[in-house]
Amino acid sequence: MEHIVFLTGRLAQLSLLQVLESIAPVAKKAPFTWEVREIGLQVAGLMTADMVRRRVAVPLTEGTSRMILPGRCRGDLDALTAHFGVKVERGPEEVKDLPQFFGREARHVDLSRYETEIFAEIVDAPRLTLDGIAARAREYKRQGADVIDIGCLPETAFAHLEDAVIMLKEQGYRVSVDSMRDEELLRGGRAGADYVMSLNIDSLWIADEIAATPVLVPREPADVASLDHAIDAMTKRGRAFLADPILDPIPFGLAASIARYVSLRERHADVPIMMGVGNVTELTEADTSGINAVLFGMCAELRVAAVLTTSVSLHARRAVREADVARRIMHAARETQTLPKGISADLSALHAKRPFPYDAGEIDAIAAAVRDPNFRVQVSAQGVHVYNRDGHHVAADPFALYPGLKVEHDGGHAFYLGVQLARAEIAWQLGKRFDQDQPLDWGCEVDRPEEDLTAWHAPGTTRKKA
Repeated sequence: MEHIVFLTGRLAQLSLLQVLESIAPVAKKAPFTWEVREIGLQVAGLMTADMVRRRVAVPLTEGTSRMILPGRCRGDLDALTAHFGVKVERGPEEVKDLPQFFGREARHVDLSRYETEIFAEIVDAPRLTLDGIAARAREYKRQGADVIDIGCLPETAFAHLEDAVIMLKEQGYRVSVDSMRDEELLRGGRAGADYVMSLNIDSLWIADEIAATPVLVPREPADVASLDHAIDAMTKRGRAFLADPILDPIPFGLAASIARYVSLRERHADVPIMMGVGNVTELTEADTSGINAVLFGMCAELRVAAVLTTSVSLHARRAVREADVARRIMHAARETQTLPKGISADLSALHAKRPFPYDAGEIDAIAAAVRDPNFRVQVSAQGVHVYNRDGHHVAADPFALYPGLKVEHDGGHAFYLGVQLARAEIAWQLGKRFDQDQPLDWGCEVDRPEEDLTAWHAPGTTRKKA
């Protein structure tokens, strides 16, 4: 049986003991024994690798297989591993997340794999310069796109279409040309595009003129037979293709169009399918992360080969990134035959699964043990908590807290608390996790700055001396 040493600080020690005593059900598949060592500092989050090396004696308890440090502990853990002769690793940032930490440890989910490719459309390409097209392509690629789709516009000349295709190909992209005009599809294909969209049974002759892989669509969305005829014709030609029954927006046939995708898969078990999701993500005034989660869940079930997504409306500006996250999560759920829960929280932008790890009573007990003037900020279901050695204050409105904090003559702390309390209020209102001195976690909706936990943390703005 594995024996684990947990390191902590004084304020978190009791909570850690309580969590470990309650963790047995989670640890059944991988049982372990444990011991807790408080290494002589008050706040566990301030622990560093150098402190651990100095304050934890060797050898460790006989049979120890690893040592778990607080999640924000800074320093080189590989050096500690070599020093102690056992694996030293960071646990979760919050003690109350240890059960989930061990649950995830027992369930390794590979999010590097996916099946559905992402076509990201530059919808206004004719109005952009080549540099503008290249910049948009770089951004979509950064967010996870596999193919850059050059979107043509009706009644808009596109003199530099060929130049755009050639440029993107030279820069290493796979390229699609999307137009309602036969002439532009031919021009794009002859310039070297990898895909053209979209052809129906009446325009299949274009596929005979170019090498690009066509995306096939019905004459009209409800004309399923015409799509079948196009599929049969391309199959006889021995040509690769994608088939798209067309996803309609709400309330103009979304449910019926989903049924068309299901029916297409039932009729053609091996045909590669494309789904254009922009009609739903762009034309529904709702957060696109949840919409993409559901649509890519359907894509995983139907084994959809490719999705065409757009990022036009400002509310859909992260649609490509969301699509990349969603396809990986849903692929993993399908391959492991588990619900898409507990795999990744990156699509949960507004709410957290466990927003308030501590209740008001537990926070009050922690506050009672504080002996220094530094302010701590936490959030429970009851509101925002601020405490130090001089008192513990709770309110739903941060402005109600200020009279008791006595920082009217301390500008640095006043501004610092303004930032922290604003974040805490948002977290309390939405049901998000709040961690003092850390930005709120908005999932894949924002770019997370890279954080090097092996390096020393520079002082925050309000702690710097002029």
